[in-house]
Parts: sequence; structure tokens; C-alpha cells
Amino acid sequence: MHIRAFHDDDWPALWAILAPVFAAGETYAVDRDIDARRARRYWVDQPAACLVAVDDRGQLAGSYFIKANQAGPGDHVANCGYIVAEIARGQGIAGAMCEHSQQQARSLGFTAMQYNCVVATNTSALALWQRLGFAVVGTLPGAFRHPRLGPVDAHVLYKTLAG
Repeated sequence: MHIRAFHDDDWPALWAILAPVFAAGETYAVDRDIDARRARRYWVDQPAACLVAVDDRGQLAGSYFIKANQAGPGDHVANCGYIVAEIARGQGIAGAMCEHSQQQARSLGFTAMQYNCVVATNTSALALWQRLGFAVVGTLPGAFRHPRLGPVDAHVLYKTLAG
């Protein structure tokens, strides 16, 4: 697997990964009925960078975006979103993308990384981010409306990026 910059011809494969995750509504705070145009703007066009993980067969296995978490005086803190294709889960791709994103963040001048809404029921992601050095710095009670479980907690995670 290797990670590279997103190319326009990656969009159909990336949308095929994003669409079912967004529609499920269990991990991302986006409209469950988001269309391809709005999803592309959210994942590809608005962030500072969008990268993709490609497997040995050339198939898209995952993606991440990186952007400033806030504007102005908060723009030194990065924010990222990660997604892995269902058939590629459990192969270490999310961890590899997270480590890659931290290197990218440093190269873009970010000094820290913050995840604003890690849904408490997304236990595998939460465990991975903590294993990679992120700390839960806050819990937002009932801040995420899970489609099956109702209101569940969301965590804010933070990590300082050493030079």
C-alpha cells in the first residue's frame, strides 16, 4: 500500500467508499443524504489536502483529508478525517494514514492535530487514535445523534506534533 495525493480520476472510487459510511450516519457528522457533489466539496475541495491509500493492485483502499481546524489564530492546529474501504478494514490502513497525516501536517506548518467529534461508539477508531498518541481532552455528552442508539457521546482528541 502507498499513500499519494488525490487525483480527479480517483473520485468515483472514493465516492463509493464515502457514500455508504455517510449514509450509515454512525461516524461522521455529515448529512446522511449528502450527494456526491457536496461530499466532494467536503472531503476533497475544501481541505488543504486530500490523499488516498492505494493497495498493491492499484485499488483505492482509503483516504484522508487535512485542513486547519479553525481559522485565524487557530489555524496552526490541523484537523483530519479518515475513511477506509469496507473490504480493506483491519489491515492497518487507518493507522498508516494517521501516521502519514501527522507528517503531512508538520510539513504544512501545523503544530498540533485535533479531532473534534470522535463518536464514542466508534471504539476501534478511538482505540487507534489513542494508541497513536492522541489524548481525549474532552467528552461532549450526547453530542452525536446515532441513527440506532440515539444521542451518544463524542470525544475531542488532541496531539501536539513534535518537530
